[in-house]
Amino acid sequence: MTTRRLAQLVDQTLEASVVGSFTTIGPSLRRRLDHWDPFASAKGKQIVLTGATSGLGLKAAEILVSLGANVHLVGRNKQKLAGVVTALQDSAVAHGGSAQGYVCDLSLLQETKRLLAELQKAVPVLDVLIHNAGALLGDFTKTTEGLEQTLAVQVLSPELLTRGLAPQLSAAKGRVITMTSGGLYSERFDLGSLEMTEANYKGTVAYARAKRAQTLLTMTWNDDFGDEGIRAHLVHPGWAKTPGVAESLPTFSKVMGPLLRSPEEGVDTLIWLATTNDVLLEPGQLWLDRRPRPLHKLRRTKLTSGQERVAKAALHEWCEIQIAHALSTGGHPSSKPQN
Repeated sequence: MTTRRLAQLVDQTLEASVVGSFTTIGPSLRRRLDHWDPFASAKGKQIVLTGATSGLGLKAAEILVSLGANVHLVGRNKQKLAGVVTALQDSAVAHGGSAQGYVCDLSLLQETKRLLAELQKAVPVLDVLIHNAGALLGDFTKTTEGLEQTLAVQVLSPELLTRGLAPQLSAAKGRVITMTSGGLYSERFDLGSLEMTEANYKGTVAYARAKRAQTLLTMTWNDDFGDEGIRAHLVHPGWAKTPGVAESLPTFSKVMGPLLRSPEEGVDTLIWLATTNDVLLEPGQLWLDRRPRPLHKLRRTKLTSGQERVAKAALHEWCEIQIAHALSTGGHPSSKPQN
């Protein structure tokens, strides 16, 4: 058996097992059999990274700066963001890149709009936009704009930023990379059930539905901006050991602890996608361990091509309505006045 054939067989076996694929076992075997190349230099690249102050986002920022990138870090906490930027400065100077911070709470579209204006001015040519911000919330949380927080952060703000930065991305024939999760595999996209209420809210379900919606956003971005040279991808980090996982899924984190990926393993494919010089990578795919993976593992989550086309259009229209209303009035179109 050839080495290539062995690598394919091992990869397929890992993928079928799920646990073997998503845990540290996956990259440990795949990097050896596939002979992963070191990351390409990112010197001169302009990269915007949301959710950059902890977990996988922080590790990605550290690696990108060490590769010479000019990283524009977006974080919600001003003090924490300032600390991260300061900690990265020496590495940035040493490797010919830079680190700049932007304070923004992506759950508030008014703040996202302000961030967008800052980035449009500061980054006229954008190589990579990374949507990494997100959290699995235990309780139903409505923002002051009347939006459910999970959707605001992981669906609406990415849509607003991507469309607003399209001219900057087009100038560089840039990439949009969205960090997803294995949770998406449990959900079929249904616009009618996307927005949960306080009465039926379950954090893991809301998170999974938002991640499934991100797959349709990614397809739509490719449809709308592909002719401009922009390519949008999804990346799955596997099951990684992060503060967010420990806090949101404590039992899972405890049970799977020894098998969870390190942060470096969790962001490997993200960094590879952001820095590779391979411009022929097919867009719209879900990547894990430097290979494209299926968008569905369960038959019940699949849409027909016709249903998918309708769903993309419906989601786009829904996003436009929510964003426009939040930006014009600061409120949700369906929200009622509170006493």
